[in-house]
Amino acid sequence: MIPSSGEELPVIGIGTWQSFDVTADQYPVLKNVLNELYAGGGRLIDSSPMYRKSEQVIGDITSTMVTADDFFYATKVWTTGLEEGIAHMKASMAKMKRKTMDLIQIHNLTDWKTHLPQLRRWKDEGKIRYIGITHYTDYSHSELERIMKAEKPDFVQFNYSIESRNAESRLLDAAASLGVATIINRPFGEGKLFTKVKDKALPSWAHENDIDSWSTYFLKYIIAHAAVTCVIPATANPQHAHDNVMAASGNLPGIEIKKKMVDYLRDL
Repeated sequence: MIPSSGEELPVIGIGTWQSFDVTADQYPVLKNVLNELYAGGGRLIDSSPMYRKSEQVIGDITSTMVTADDFFYATKVWTTGLEEGIAHMKASMAKMKRKTMDLIQIHNLTDWKTHLPQLRRWKDEGKIRYIGITHYTDYSHSELERIMKAEKPDFVQFNYSIESRNAESRLLDAAASLGVATIINRPFGEGKLFTKVKDKALPSWAHENDIDSWSTYFLKYIIAHAAVTCVIPATANPQHAHDNVMAASGNLPGIEIKKKMVDYLRDL
């Protein structure tokens, strides 16, 4: 749920960094990716002008889908200066073919003091529904918390995974106490987690806890935290999109199982 509005938002979404930066011949595969996301209940699609062609690809593909207006579209402003920011945001909305953007975030806090008032104006005017701030490194967490406390954005996006747990120390709880929705990036450590478990078996107790794949293992650890609103694993593979969204089904691990998950992974 999005605390600032009470709107429900499915806990699994999709990121598009690299995976949607493709040429038109890859559109059919990516359309299948979004169909799998939708079929599994996922809705949030996250992008940025930094992701090269991704915004345009999202707009081109979703505009051919009958479910286009059911998705939750999120992008970012990634530049300095007020006029430059406005121009970039208008371009993003045109590329993604949205008259109203669900969420615009300030990418990696770039010139956030300039962009945040403009985002608020656009929200008041109905051009966007929610505003947010983002980063992807542990060292940014204290600044994200400080800005959340001072500015109360609707969303904060940051890195968190089973092997990168700094957000558990303060940031997740801070977001929850302030009523700020959270979007989790880098849930697979940019793929490093899959490299670590390549050819490794799931623990025998995993299936008893509704964990049937490594992607489910990694994602369930994240979404089991009560302060997580949505996690956005990136993929260009329809089967992987299906596996990712299925992580939201079944039981979530409790504290003891989460500790077992961390210990097992550490000892591999």
